[in-house]
Amino acid sequence: MSGVDLRLLTEVFITLFVIMDPPGTVPIFLALTAAMTRRQRISASRQAIAVAFGVIVAFATFGQQLLSYMHISLPALQASGGLLLLLVAMELLTGKMEEPQPSGNEGVNVAMVPLGTPLLAGPGAIVATMVFVQRSDGSVGNWVAIGLGVLGVHVCLYLAMRFAGVFHRVLGDSGTTLVTRIAGLLLAAIAVQLVADAVRAFILSS
Repeated sequence: MSGVDLRLLTEVFITLFVIMDPPGTVPIFLALTAAMTRRQRISASRQAIAVAFGVIVAFATFGQQLLSYMHISLPALQASGGLLLLLVAMELLTGKMEEPQPSGNEGVNVAMVPLGTPLLAGPGAIVATMVFVQRSDGSVGNWVAIGLGVLGVHVCLYLAMRFAGVFHRVLGDSGTTLVTRIAGLLLAAIAVQLVADAVRAFILSS
């Protein structure tokens, strides 16, 4: 651990923790998995974490090259993620996410999209990770620090979703519905802010 930049590790962990917000994912996770059994919900949490971690690692490793090859700017990625989140927020606010799913296979799709991405591995987390990679000197210690920071946040996310059922039992159906509506409103505000930041970045770069 002597070669690991502990300051960078701490900075990555705190930044991603604030952006990905493990406690804030609980009501959204409960809403997206409302029609699932306990076993399906646990499976969905694992799938969502795997997808989110894979997306973050992929963009950290190849993101800049991919965006450059496709001539996509970071603000464009941020704006598209914001629009996707806004669609999810509208479904949470209108209660569409709580409608019974026709089969268990739907839960797999929900775990990957929109839960795994863009809710967990959203544009904010992706861009932040890419910025940390660009700021690093490319040493093994810095890569390990970034990797440990990303891994630590995903462990927190998994624990939050793994025990989301405890929150559900405490809040009850009515309490969960109320928290879901509030989460949808906050998620809509976050989505609009992402789009606004992207528009501002477009204007400044023009």
